[in-house]
Amino acid sequence: MLIWSRCSTERERVEPNLLDDAMTKTATYIDPATGHTFPLDTPLWRSPEGNPLMISELPGITENDIVQGERSLWRYQKALPLKIEHPVTLGEGLTPLLSRDMPSGTLHFKLEWFAPTGSFKDRGAAVMMSYLRQAGVDEILEDSSGNGGAAMAAYGAAAGIKVRILTPATTQAAKISQMLAFGAEVQLVSGPREESENEAIRQSAETFYASHNWQAFFLQGTKLLAYELWEDFGFKAPDTIVIPVGAGSNVLGLDIGFNELLKAGQIEELPRLICAQPANCAPIHAAFQAGATTAVPTETKPTIAEGTAIKKPVRLKQVLEAIRRSQGQTIAVSEQQIENSVRKLAQMGLYVEPTSALAAAAAERLLASGHLRSDDENVVLLTGSGLKASSFMTGLFSK
Repeated sequence: MLIWSRCSTERERVEPNLLDDAMTKTATYIDPATGHTFPLDTPLWRSPEGNPLMISELPGITENDIVQGERSLWRYQKALPLKIEHPVTLGEGLTPLLSRDMPSGTLHFKLEWFAPTGSFKDRGAAVMMSYLRQAGVDEILEDSSGNGGAAMAAYGAAAGIKVRILTPATTQAAKISQMLAFGAEVQLVSGPREESENEAIRQSAETFYASHNWQAFFLQGTKLLAYELWEDFGFKAPDTIVIPVGAGSNVLGLDIGFNELLKAGQIEELPRLICAQPANCAPIHAAFQAGATTAVPTETKPTIAEGTAIKKPVRLKQVLEAIRRSQGQTIAVSEQQIENSVRKLAQMGLYVEPTSALAAAAAERLLASGHLRSDDENVVLLTGSGLKASSFMTGLFSK
């Protein structure tokens, strides 16, 4: 069984290993569906069977492994599966954590929009692009509804990697402007969000596909948020993390990171992961509530939380497993509740895009209903700046 991968301009043949033969300290790609592993020296985006890849289990790190003089997510670089000799960095990570008293209890807001391009996607982009540059990739293809594309464009510019972004024609103008400003080639694709992915996969025969939804190394970047929260809370895990979810890269990253910390004996138990989705597009919520491990029929409509408008998450099975492993849950939030949350957060001085406000709306509902304990350490991820949705925000606040 063979797989072809484009690395720079050369095609290389990669032979999979059997899982039983790969139980060594060397990290590998792994196809969770088949158990086949592949070496990390050749970048891959999927297995021969067409499945998304993960990175084999890692042992985690301790407080002593943190690079104290590094003021970015690269302070946790020893948790990565291989050594990055020259990281591509724009200062990502170490975002603020604010505590605010809400009507039903206290919430801790993790301000991920303080990232260089204004969204949490910079964590995954920094690690993935660093790996790809080190592996010799000089041109990539990405599909995105906005934030992922902006992150890839920025880190591509920093890395000297040519970037082409396929994005829905309905993407917010501010996000497209970011991509163009960083020098990316932008191709607008008509139709719903999934058409951008479909077109990118068609083009992947010619250009390396560095999708933030498919790439295993993107998750190695988002997992470092777990290490950062661990440090934020005095080297303990918070009780609950409420996450706005589309494809689930933050859910999977946090699951990977906190499980590594658990394995390393640095935390006593996993935080509960709460998946918040808009009621208009909630395939993960529908599958979780049905007790399923695969997709279930569900109606979808457009949502103002456009960053979560993923009808068919590539890693649905793994996301469901992560939520259940943490004893977490899912919640669907109406469009009106999301809009109300944008307003409430702005009144607190927190200017976030609707995708982020989705998580805050979910957390408030869960607090009010008693599903979140008011005396627990409950974290809400605010993943993107309101500047990302300037057209929507202008319309909302000019009413």
